[in-house]
Amino acid sequence: MATSTSPADNVSTPEASRQAEGHFRNHAPVQREGFRKMVRIMWNMIFHKPRNTRPTAPVPVQTLTQAALIAAPNHSVYRLGHSTVLLKLRDKFWITDPVFAERASPVQWAGPKRFHQPPISLEELPPIEAVILSHDHYDHLDYQAVLKLADKAKYFLTPLGVGDTLIKWGIDASKVRQLDWWQGTEIDGIQFIATPSQHFSGRGLFDGNSTLWASWVMIDGDARIFFSGDSGYFDGFKRIGEQYGPFDLTLMETGAYNVEWPHVHMQPEQTLQAHIDLKGRWLLPIHNGTFDLSMHAWFEPFDRILALAWERNVSITTPQMGQAFNVMYPQRGSAWWSEMENVGDQVEPQNA
Repeated sequence: MATSTSPADNVSTPEASRQAEGHFRNHAPVQREGFRKMVRIMWNMIFHKPRNTRPTAPVPVQTLTQAALIAAPNHSVYRLGHSTVLLKLRDKFWITDPVFAERASPVQWAGPKRFHQPPISLEELPPIEAVILSHDHYDHLDYQAVLKLADKAKYFLTPLGVGDTLIKWGIDASKVRQLDWWQGTEIDGIQFIATPSQHFSGRGLFDGNSTLWASWVMIDGDARIFFSGDSGYFDGFKRIGEQYGPFDLTLMETGAYNVEWPHVHMQPEQTLQAHIDLKGRWLLPIHNGTFDLSMHAWFEPFDRILALAWERNVSITTPQMGQAFNVMYPQRGSAWWSEMENVGDQVEPQNA
């Protein structure tokens, strides 16, 4: 297992990830879903989908080119879709959870299909200094994207076990740095620390929780960025904020929530509280606008988090896919989703 740690970033061993019988665990016990509940969830997802879980009009995308990215200033940030975010730091490019597949699924003939094409193709991307992965679910770890990034990316930063998957897929082990919670590594003067999240892992029927899941802290001099990956709300956000905050920008999961799985995905109210716990300055809601992964209207996460942010005077940015903004000087963006179609007569929020 290829790993890299920075002792200065580590905290006491009890706070690291916990394993039992080869499976990773969250710090707080998370109830496992029983077979009957899983069948009910799948039945409802297939046969009882509410309306508006997919857009009826094209999602606006601002096309990117390699030349434009190379010419962009440092601290530029671009949402490419779902939890895929491209950052330019120190004249190099870094990408989170790159998913470019048509479907977030083990197969490309079935499963959640994209609402929009990425603003730039994998082939057109400039050289990537590091790929930052949060966990191994299909909407975050894209096999074909990893293979296409094998030569383009210099490093792959992963939680424990995910890097072993990459190596099995053919990624050079020397490129892979696997970290436990609270372990860190440095690349080109930028610190990356794998921090806890409350989630789970697995890509098949028999590998549940065999690899770790994580959030990430990125420290580039005075600029601090937090990437949530997937997580339910838990007290770890406050601990991360106390240790590494305040953050100039938090990339926060805001979507695919449901009362049926409250411990592994956050409702928008919890996302906002997590951002506050982290001592975030600007909030970028991610994990939305690209795939239909729950029962809520596709635009609901945007509407709810925006209203909550305004209510609590939290700075929030909602760029279109591919639209640039700067970590140090973000703009609020527009409510582009409400301009696509009439969203005034919609379904009830999925929060009860």
